Amino acid sequence: MADPWLTIIGIGEDGLAGLSEASRKALREAETVFGGERHLALAGVTGRGHPWPVPFDAEVVLGRRGRPTVVLASGDPFWHGAGASLAEKLEAVEWVAHSAPSTFSLAAARLGWRLEVVACLGLHAAPFERLVPHLAPGARIICLVRDGKAAGHLAKWLSERGWGASAFWSLTALGGPRESIAEYRADGFAGDLAANLVAVAVEARGAQGIPRSAGLSDDLFAHDGQITKRPVRALAISALAPRPGERLWDVGAGSGSISVEWALCGGTATAIEMREDRAANIRSNASAFGLAHRIAVVTGSAPEALAGLDAPDAVFIGGGLDSAMFDAIWSRLAPGARLVAHSVTLETEALLGELHQRHGGELMRVEIAHAGPLGRYRSWEAARPVVQWSAVR
Repeated sequence: MADPWLTIIGIGEDGLAGLSEASRKALREAETVFGGERHLALAGVTGRGHPWPVPFDAEVVLGRRGRPTVVLASGDPFWHGAGASLAEKLEAVEWVAHSAPSTFSLAAARLGWRLEVVACLGLHAAPFERLVPHLAPGARIICLVRDGKAAGHLAKWLSERGWGASAFWSLTALGGPRESIAEYRADGFAGDLAANLVAVAVEARGAQGIPRSAGLSDDLFAHDGQITKRPVRALAISALAPRPGERLWDVGAGSGSISVEWALCGGTATAIEMREDRAANIRSNASAFGLAHRIAVVTGSAPEALAGLDAPDAVFIGGGLDSAMFDAIWSRLAPGARLVAHSVTLETEALLGELHQRHGGELMRVEIAHAGPLGRYRSWEAARPVVQWSAVR
């Protein structure tokens, strides 16, 4: 194609006045203009305008392929906008984009915040738990929310979790003539504002947040006792060596604590657990940490439950390993993938010894004891020794 047929335009609250000449020209020449009702009103588009379908469906736009078409989005269409959803379905020559300042950029400019150190989240349709990994004393967060009612729910959610002392800003219609910014404490925000909110900003105060190190407290997880205990989990995570974007198979996941810590490092995990009650705990833990979008739960037993799963970058086997399971998993691993297996039984320990001899890697035995009462004194209470084998395919 000689010229792009699709123009993606970011529009702000200042409407046509804030658009470049190239954007206004594309609008004049377009046969069809897609956007939210608010976007179409800001651009003054009537007869040619088509409001977005709910939920958003890129195919509606692609059906206009080859004919002059404009898509309107808020601010920067490639930051929590429709831009990327469209561009990934098109050739580079088919589209052009003209972006405006994002809501995040405008909010940071109004508050005087360094945007590069601010967590920017889209919470239109996502649970507030997505905030959990970002909450820490002094952390600055900008969230896109649906409306004033959702902002009130967010303030309540923060207060119920110990963050009620947080500074809490509502930012409405940024960049336009109706712009309004107000500051509150989270536990003093009334909510239910008449105007639709574009963003909420939070400077977190009042609680500690979750630690950034491996080996989170066992008390943070829902479990029935089937959990890789904190110090052993720290050793497992270290051996698994998670990197952002990598995929984990957590076999015999129990509470899903390994999956949670892996996902906190920026990866995705598939937790395989045969018991439905424990699978429910995994889902609960994933939700509580704001990681439900990163952790998939498969109810079943390995190796059968692994069929159809995308190959992993790492595998953790918390117990129950046998030769058949190992062969099924090892054969699926690409070169460079890591496998970490734990054992507390003599039988599995013997198998890990054989696998270490055949495939190399690192084999270690960990014995941990905790101080506990013994009459008027204290003594060491030993936990079962754990054998860990880690290897690279």
